[in-house]
Amino acid sequence: MANLFIKQAKQYAVARPSYPPELFRYIASKTPRHDLVWDVGTGTGQAASSLAAHYTTVIATDTSPKQLDFAAKLPNILYCHTPPTMSIAEVEHTVAPRGTVDLVVVAQALHWFDLPTFYTNVRHILKKPHGVIAAWCYTLPKVNPTVDAILGRFYTVDVGPYWEAPRKLVDEEYETMEFPFEAVEGEEGTGPVRRFAAEKEMDFEEYLTYLRSWSAYQTAKNQGVETLTGEVVEEFDKAWNEDGKNGKKLAKFPIHLKIGKIGE
Repeated sequence: MANLFIKQAKQYAVARPSYPPELFRYIASKTPRHDLVWDVGTGTGQAASSLAAHYTTVIATDTSPKQLDFAAKLPNILYCHTPPTMSIAEVEHTVAPRGTVDLVVVAQALHWFDLPTFYTNVRHILKKPHGVIAAWCYTLPKVNPTVDAILGRFYTVDVGPYWEAPRKLVDEEYETMEFPFEAVEGEEGTGPVRRFAAEKEMDFEEYLTYLRSWSAYQTAKNQGVETLTGEVVEEFDKAWNEDGKNGKKLAKFPIHLKIGKIGE
């Protein structure tokens, strides 16, 4: 996973949307205590920064040191570079002792993980009972019907062959994701809770920067293929300005959340 985001780490940091405050308020409401959270696959720290307002300490880990270089620095966030897969001993050494973590969070990254190993580590490190795991992905942004139609084709046809296989879980909105945890209070089951959206105001160049931050775009680029050709950019540009307003537009990214807890 780490190698997919090395070259575009700066683009990732500036182009990706910020998650809505209500998402973190909702998640925090499900943990009785707010002492320690582990943000796994933190990337450039988008989730960690918000979690720091709700929890005393945030341990934020990632397999990409380049991504961590661009992460927001706050006094109660500890960033750590880790291998892609950790043993229980490594988790205890890097993150926290057994049964001491209130919340494990994975933002836009769970589909890259070795799930059986990761879930074993989660069960080991979460408090029992009431320890919570929350994982979410977001899907393609909505700008306007014309831009969105072009984006759908670009995503499927132009860069589609360059997506890694786990990306399919995002396309399926985490509905098919293995998630062997109990329902949290107030929710039935552990399926995605579709009540949130990330929003970001973008001008056209920022929108293109977002597309270039995709791992599939970078993979194609490394193979000598420019998927954002002049023709494609011109088509996006025309759709972006169809309302005669060549300025910032609000892009809305639907968020699909899975949340569960450790049993008694």
